[in-house]
Amino acid sequence: MFRGRLSGLYLALAGGVAVLATPAIATAQPASKSAVRELEYAYPDQSVWTTKIDERGDPENPLLRLAAVMFEKAGIPWHGKRYPAARMFNYLSDGTAEFSMLVDAPVLKECCLMGKAPVAATELRVYRMSGKPMIKSKEDLVGKKVITIRGYSYGGLLNFLSDPVNAVTNNTAIKHEAAFAMLEAGRGDYLLDYTGPAVEVLTGRPITGVQYDVLSKLEVYLVLAKSYPNAAAVLSRLESIVQSLNKEEILGVPLH
Repeated sequence: MFRGRLSGLYLALAGGVAVLATPAIATAQPASKSAVRELEYAYPDQSVWTTKIDERGDPENPLLRLAAVMFEKAGIPWHGKRYPAARMFNYLSDGTAEFSMLVDAPVLKECCLMGKAPVAATELRVYRMSGKPMIKSKEDLVGKKVITIRGYSYGGLLNFLSDPVNAVTNNTAIKHEAAFAMLEAGRGDYLLDYTGPAVEVLTGRPITGVQYDVLSKLEVYLVLAKSYPNAAAVLSRLESIVQSLNKEEILGVPLH
């Protein structure tokens, strides 16, 4: 997205979203005068944190703000680049990109080191109108009318919802606002959304009687390629820096 300032389980995060999009570059600090190798921070092209968009019209990633402060304090030059989720994981695996902030993904175990403590977290919530039964697990969605938001895979949950065996009627909304309007109008019994976007929508347009259940919690960790010089020591230092920061103030979004 940009070189100088800033802009996906689940998630997500995680959990990854595979939406076709042209990669965009996000800024950072110039590396021309530094002997420290510049890092590429690869991040998903879909945000689970907010409904806001940046100056280019792309989904905003608040974690870029955290990265900017963290890398400045560490003295590490960097740049950010957004990718469709599948490509992002491939580039982290082959070393094209050497840093990210993601859920603890098994596919990255061989190529990357993961931080010990999460730097942020969000919830995948199931919203419903009062009177509808609670949802405690994905199995409770079998046979139900569900509203999802285009672009999210919900950490693989979309495959479960799309399986004919589960008899789920999936109504897809283009935007978060449209999804909640559909829920209010009775076009679905349950709506899947993440904490940040959902809170923003309902703050701007409250819906009487809406409730939610937490389906899962997605924790995001620092991810650093093992190929980066002194990777273990660098990751430990970055973690120490992050833990000293007021993350909620920097990110400007709910951290749980």
